[in-house]
Amino acid sequence: MILGIFKPYPSPLISGRGIDLDFAMLAGCLALLGLGLVMITSASSEVAAVQSGNPLYHMFRHLVYMAIGLFACGATMLVPIATWQRMGFMMLLGAFGLLVLVLVPGIGREVNGSMRWIGFSFFNVQPSEIAKVFVVIYLAGYLVRRQTEVRESWMGFFKPFIVLLPMAGLLLMEPDFGATVVMMGAAAAMLFLGGVGLFRFSLMVVLAVVAVFVLVQAQPYRMARLITFTDPWSDQFGSGYQLTQALIAFGRGEWLGVGLGNSVQKQFYLPEAHTDFVFSVLAEELGVVGSLVTIALFVFVTVRALYIGLWAEKAKQFFAAYMAFGLAFLWIGQFLINIGVNVGLLPTKGLTLPFLSYGGSSLVICCACVGLLLRIEWESRTHLGSEEHEFNESDFAEETSHGR
Repeated sequence: MILGIFKPYPSPLISGRGIDLDFAMLAGCLALLGLGLVMITSASSEVAAVQSGNPLYHMFRHLVYMAIGLFACGATMLVPIATWQRMGFMMLLGAFGLLVLVLVPGIGREVNGSMRWIGFSFFNVQPSEIAKVFVVIYLAGYLVRRQTEVRESWMGFFKPFIVLLPMAGLLLMEPDFGATVVMMGAAAAMLFLGGVGLFRFSLMVVLAVVAVFVLVQAQPYRMARLITFTDPWSDQFGSGYQLTQALIAFGRGEWLGVGLGNSVQKQFYLPEAHTDFVFSVLAEELGVVGSLVTIALFVFVTVRALYIGLWAEKAKQFFAAYMAFGLAFLWIGQFLINIGVNVGLLPTKGLTLPFLSYGGSSLVICCACVGLLLRIEWESRTHLGSEEHEFNESDFAEETSHGR
């Protein structure tokens, strides 16, 4: 039934060549998913055993999230990119709706002082994860529609911020400072690649730095985090506790690690060991070598995503190109912030590591983004990304081989 809906539109999963995917991208993402499952199983075993009586509790839940994520990946591959372009404004409205709902008492669920989740009976949905992707899709459409205006006028440059600033305000009300930085950073990168002049882009960077400074000053806990991360040992049993325990994990790992499953820090020393600080446990158990391999995988998938955007741009599929760039920068931002927090280069923020951290919303959205990127790569390679093109199986009679 589902496949019948998409039958007029061939896809990477339904084509004359059979399954026609960018297997390099898919392999890199699956490797990260597999590594994430292993590390979550290890990092959460002690906490799960105490809280639920089953050391594999979080592993089973993560497997369910992975199954949903893989389904979301397949579903997004079936939808033409032109459809996402047409739905951009509706997605933006949906993003605003979700971010408002999460702040409504009785609907939003508070965890550790933050209202970031909409709770259901067996799982929670984090609207900020969905909103970031919807903003990328909307902004990609805006850059296509207003390309000349964006490049040549101040108004075309400032118009996106009429949308972005209220959304950033809703994120800060949760509060979710990390998601705000990632979303605004990805939007800035998209505008730069969309042709914004260097002077206007530099002005935007200066204003962003000033805004971050003001936001840090506005909340005492943010200033405390900023001060603490520069010298966490000055208050190692207070505000610096989480970072000092993460640094101990890195120190214990040395070159080859203490062995999979042998982490000491996950035994109630390091808070959030299977979510925000899973990379610290990975470093302790797999050492510098394992950490560098993990980073190499992240670099590969993000660079591949940027190349997918470049290929789409060369095929003159500009909406797809901007969307690929935006999704890549979302991953890059989360990766840099999470790793930076784990190693003490950035103040502590509650931001998941894509593909590796425990969390259903983050994992499902990451998998959906993979599906979008695989669809973009396929459409740019087969030159079937035009909204006016009427797809049929004869379009694939002389399809070129996979040359990337």
